[in-house]
Amino acid sequence: MSVKIVHQNCDPSLAEDKSLPYTAYLVEYDDGNGVCYDIVICNKKVDIFDHYWDKYREGLIRFTQTEGRVNPKLWGSQQQQSKKKK
Repeated sequence: MSVKIVHQNCDPSLAEDKSLPYTAYLVEYDDGNGVCYDIVICNKKVDIFDHYWDKYREGLIRFTQTEGRVNPKLWGSQQQQSKKKK
């Protein structure tokens, strides 16, 4: 499985961050103590379902795409400053 958890047990308003990759999803689930939210990145949505279904079964409520706009290949990479040529 290729699910990377970016924010665990976070505020759902973090999903409105446009600097997230467009493959990021907000997962809503009930862990037995109440409703929790995670922001995860994956290649396929079925990976999210498999991961959370294995952990929480009936506690999985839904997952929706975040407002992320960044290409996943470029997300998290630091742009190097080029040196000026004389």
